[in-house]
Amino acid sequence: MTDTLYVGLMSGTSIDAVDSALVACGDNGPSLLATREHPIPTDTRERIAAISHPGDNEIARLGALDRELGQLFAAAATELLATSGTRMQQIRAIGSHGQTIRHHPPSAAEDAVAYTLQIADPNTIAEQTGITTVADFRRRDIAAGGEGAPLAPAFHAAAFAEPGRNRAIVNIGGIANATLLSGTHLQQGFDTGPGNTLLDHWVQRHLGEACDREGAWAASGEVIEELLARLLGHAYFSRSGPRSTGKEAFNPAWLHSQLTFVDNPDPRDIQATLAELTAASIAGALGACELDITEVYVCGGGAHNTDLLQRLVRRLAPATVTTTATLGMDPDWVEAVTFAWLAHRTLEGLSGNSPTVTGASGERILGGIYPANTAS
Repeated sequence: MTDTLYVGLMSGTSIDAVDSALVACGDNGPSLLATREHPIPTDTRERIAAISHPGDNEIARLGALDRELGQLFAAAATELLATSGTRMQQIRAIGSHGQTIRHHPPSAAEDAVAYTLQIADPNTIAEQTGITTVADFRRRDIAAGGEGAPLAPAFHAAAFAEPGRNRAIVNIGGIANATLLSGTHLQQGFDTGPGNTLLDHWVQRHLGEACDREGAWAASGEVIEELLARLLGHAYFSRSGPRSTGKEAFNPAWLHSQLTFVDNPDPRDIQATLAELTAASIAGALGACELDITEVYVCGGGAHNTDLLQRLVRRLAPATVTTTATLGMDPDWVEAVTFAWLAHRTLEGLSGNSPTVTGASGERILGGIYPANTAS
C-alpha cells in the first residue's frame, strides 16, 4: 500500500497551542514528516477555561467558541502545509481531536448519563481547508459503553510495541495516561491522574509563568508528606479497570480545598508536592498492574520536566525511564500523530478504540467524516 498523508490536530487540557503534525500512514506504520505549533490567543484560552465549567449563557458561548476554534484549527493545518511545502490536494484527511471542554465518563457518572464533549467545528475545518476532516472520535466509544478515553493506547501499541519487551508509554499532558504493552499485546491503558494541570496552575498563580520549566521551581522545594498523602486519598486513585479523568476531578478548586489543612506552606513546597503527586500516581498505577514493566517511555509536555522525570526514575527503579524519542518519535508530537492515525483508521473502515482500555462493548470505527467541498 502506498503511504497516504494526513494532518493530525490536537489541543490538550493545558490549552497552550494547537499542535499540528503531517503524518504518512502506510504498511510500515505512521511516520512523522513535519510539525507546527499554532498558539491559542490568551483571551481564547480564558474562554475555553470558562466554558469548561457551568456558567451563564452557555449555549451561545459554546456555539461561538466552537466556530472560532474550528477557524483556529483550520489555520493551524493550513500553516503546517504551507511551511512544509505540501499541497492541500496531497492530504487524504485531517484528524482533529478538538478541544475537550467536558468529560464525564461512565466511571465518574454513577447514575447520570455519561458524556464527553470536544469542540472546534469540523465543518469549519473542512470548509476552510478544503480537506476531508475526521473528528469527534470519543463519543462513539462512550455510546458503546466505554470511557471515551484514553484513545492513545491503541496507537501506542501500533507504533511502539515490540516482541519480548514489557513497556509502558506514559503521556504526561494536563492529565497523564499510561499504556501497558506486553510484547505486541496491548494489556491495559488508563488515565493515571493529574499530569501538568495542577503544576501549571500553581506556578502561574505564584510566578506568573505558563509552566515550571524543567521543574526547576519544584526541585527547589520539599515534599509535604502529609499533604501528598491527603492528595493521594482522592477516590480516583483507588479505582481499577477502565477509567479516565479530567479537570472535573483534578482542578484548582479541589487543590485549594486540600491546602486548608496545611499551615502557612511555602509555595515551592506545594509545587514539589504536586510534582510528587504526578510521579506517585503514575508509579502507583503502573505498580498495581500484573505486568513486570522494564521500560518506561514518556511523551507529552511532561517529557521536558527534568525534575518530574527524576522523580519517576526514583519511583520506578529498576525500570529504565526515558522519552519516546528513544523509539524514534518526538515526545511533543505523539498525540497529534495519534489523531492523524485515527483518521486513517476511520477512512479505512478500521476500529480506533481498544475495549480492553475503555471498557466499550466492542471495537468501533470512531469519528464523524466531514467531506471536502467537492460537490459540483
